[in-house]
Amino acid sequence: MDHTVLQVGDQVPNFKLQASNGKEAELADYAGKKLVIYFYPKDMTPGCTAESCDFRDFNGQFAEHNTAVIGISPDDLMSHEQFIEKHELPFLLLSDTEHRVSELFGVWKLRSWEGKEFMGIERSTFLLDEQGKIAKEWRSVNVEGHAAEVLEAVKRL
Repeated sequence: MDHTVLQVGDQVPNFKLQASNGKEAELADYAGKKLVIYFYPKDMTPGCTAESCDFRDFNGQFAEHNTAVIGISPDDLMSHEQFIEKHELPFLLLSDTEHRVSELFGVWKLRSWEGKEFMGIERSTFLLDEQGKIAKEWRSVNVEGHAAEVLEAVKRL
């Protein structure tokens, strides 16, 4: 992996992924809006559920600030649909099963849990401005209070 990882100030290249609404979503769909992209490891797990529900609860306030929210994980669309239905998530979840977008943002990493090493998502969030440039990033996110912190950054942008 010798490709460059996106950083604050970088223009994000357009990407397309399958979305939970059954269509393909692409970055260009959000032109002229601020965009919160949160990468999370797995649908239906406690931390990911808490994070997604926090973004859900602040979704109206993000919308008031011309900001859309999308979640990206390696889960398939069926898993995303169940996750959205169970937790009434009002935004799209994108399926990055081949980790292309996760690698672009540098969040597909070697992880360890209970003594086992594996490749997976490092919980991270990126705030893009209306031109599709990364305005702020949060890596190795601690879920508690995170969505509120992202909302404050949106208000300042």
